[in-house]
Parts: sequence; structure tokens; C-alpha cells
Amino acid sequence: MKTLASILAAAVLAAANSAQAAPLRYEVEPDHTFVTFEVTHFNTSTVRARFDIIKGFVELDRQAKEGRADIAIDASSISSGVPNFDKHLKSGDFFDVAKHPEARFTSTAFKFEGDALKSVEGELTLLGQTHPVTLAGKRFNCYDQPVLKAPVCGGDFEATIKRSQWGMNWGIDMGVPDDVRLLIQIEAVQQQ
Repeated sequence: MKTLASILAAAVLAAANSAQAAPLRYEVEPDHTFVTFEVTHFNTSTVRARFDIIKGFVELDRQAKEGRADIAIDASSISSGVPNFDKHLKSGDFFDVAKHPEARFTSTAFKFEGDALKSVEGELTLLGQTHPVTLAGKRFNCYDQPVLKAPVCGGDFEATIKRSQWGMNWGIDMGVPDDVRLLIQIEAVQQQ
């Protein structure tokens, strides 16, 4: 027959194990997080731009190999390095920031191979439309950040999307490609 002490010890151990398995919350670290995109320009050069304001969080349970992400991108923070091009990108021809000031990626599943996060499936909301996107992962890692003195997780993720799927059609009939390569470099800081 089990004693009360052994039952309590088992309950404490079970509670400790469930506490360790709980997802940890990580807030996006803006100095090491970049969302960029690139598209070829009439099959000659590659045109790139990035968004400078990204906010959000990642919840990660590395033991259970599960996670959740919700990332908001300020569309008006787009920067190509060319002011006239930025103005065009913000217009109704492309991101239409007056009507749609935010783009958002919300995950639906994290896919692991061993301890490595290989992809994040989710939904990208852009121009008021939401469609599925899978971000392939590279160099996913967690480490103790020596400057912030906190655990940090992050990596490089990418996908190629067809912008017309979200109704961004300007220039396709002139030869500006529909395919857009998204590149996301993200680091997020564990919250206490």
C-alpha cells in the first residue's frame, strides 16, 4: 500500500515534469529580426526590400516539439533604400498601407526533425486576405544571449509565394514576376 508521502512525492514530480514541458514564451528581439523580400526585375537584377518594424511572439515547447507564433509586420516600415520606390511599394499598387497597415503571420504547426525546427506552417494575412504559407527553417538554435543575459531562440526561415494570391497584381502583365521570395531572420528572447 502506498503511503501518503509517496503519493505526495509522485504528485510533486508529476507537477514538476508538466511545468518543465510547458511552452516558453519568447518575444521578438527587433535588433536581430528582419523580414525581407526579393523579386527579380525583368529577369535581370534582384530587387530587395525589408520591413523595419516587426513585433510578436513565439511559444516553444522543445520537449513536446510544438510551438506557436504570431508575428505582426508594420507595412508602412518598408525600406528598399530608394525613397521613390518605397513610396510606390506603399501605394495601392502593392502594399496599400493606407488601407492595410499591417501584415501578419500566424502559425498553425511547427515541424521538427529531431531537435531541429525544419518548418513552420501558418497563415499570412496581407492586403486583407489570408492564405497558407510554409516557412522552411535553417540554422534554428537556442542559446544564452550574453548581452541580454537571457535565453534566445531563432533562425532563418524562407518561402516563395505568389503575390497575386493576395491580389497584388501590379506589373505582372509587364513582366514583373509573380513569385516573391520571403526571407525571415528572427531571434526572440525568453520571457520570465
